[in-house]
Amino acid sequence: MYQNTFFRNNPTRKILALLTGLCLAVCAGLPLPVYAAPQQTALSVSAKSAILVNAADGTALWAKGADEKRPMASTTKIMTALLTLEAAACSDRTVEITQDMVCVEGSSMGLQAGDRISLSGLAAGMLSTSGNDAANAAAYALAGGPVAFAEKMNRRAKELGMTHTHFVTPSGLDDDNHYSTASDMAKLACAAMKNETFATLVSQKKSKVKFIQPACTQTFTNHNKLLSMYRGCIGVKTGFTKKAGRCLVSCAERNGVRLIVVTLNAPDDWKDHQILLDYGFTRLQSVVPDDSSYAVSLPLVGGCTSQVQVKGEQGSPLIIPKGARLQRCVELPHFLYAPLESGDPVGRISYRLNGREIGHTILTAGPADVKSAPKKNIFQFVAGFFSSLFQ
Repeated sequence: MYQNTFFRNNPTRKILALLTGLCLAVCAGLPLPVYAAPQQTALSVSAKSAILVNAADGTALWAKGADEKRPMASTTKIMTALLTLEAAACSDRTVEITQDMVCVEGSSMGLQAGDRISLSGLAAGMLSTSGNDAANAAAYALAGGPVAFAEKMNRRAKELGMTHTHFVTPSGLDDDNHYSTASDMAKLACAAMKNETFATLVSQKKSKVKFIQPACTQTFTNHNKLLSMYRGCIGVKTGFTKKAGRCLVSCAERNGVRLIVVTLNAPDDWKDHQILLDYGFTRLQSVVPDDSSYAVSLPLVGGCTSQVQVKGEQGSPLIIPKGARLQRCVELPHFLYAPLESGDPVGRISYRLNGREIGHTILTAGPADVKSAPKKNIFQFVAGFFSSLFQ
């Protein structure tokens, strides 16, 4: 895996590799958490369907009827806003509002025919005050109308693995063929929260939206009360219709752990989410692998020096459950080949949960005189290598 040009261009050194072996892996268990089997703890929630997931990898920590198809009301706008913001990232063009765009019932950001507003402004309107007019306007602006826009929504749903979802309306108004599941909406929320602009918008209790025509700035209050009710809440979206009932997708973060909760048809959704988020934060923790103190010396073949230092680094945070063990495996070759530059990757330390790798750090060559030595024949190479092992 960590071969340099020495292997590719020198058949003599390939023979040496066959003689001595390619890689040494040293694995050890560490007193760090590992994913255990999902626990179906007896939590009491009002929702007909609910799910709690680790936002880092989408792993479900608790679920109730999570794969049952249900209407999802205005949580639909998570998809509409995500597509709108992705288009705005390429060209945040101005949209001139038409009568067709605002001919939609329900919640509104107050758009009127003749208004001019940016795509990102429409996204802010649909995520804060849940403007159906903003969602409808985006559908016309990006696809010519709700029907064609729904095709874009369903195409993205398929890409995200939302296998039990079908979108019909950009706003989430009721339709017999407009449905999703708690599990699918969690997948959507995990993806949407990776979009920095989306994540910023849904975390704000109030959003200021600039209009080009009329030239003004309006402030909209976010319908998501969890932003004030729950410590660490950073999103995401509310929803309600008579058919769907109260729907809510939330995201909260504490001590590096980020959780997503989805409830569909939940009469007491604010309480449901606090219960599930509290439970989730008791299950997980963030661990940062730190291999910056790791150092080892390896034989160097074909260089002007016989040894080269290898050093480790600090890795990215790993979100893992409490109360188990994490396996740490050092993966290094038995020896290295010149030419080699300081900082070149020569191995790695992998971290595994129940045999599945969840992260790693890179091992690199340290400062050394690692230029190629004058060419030798195969006997000189073999003799020199074995001699270096006993120095």
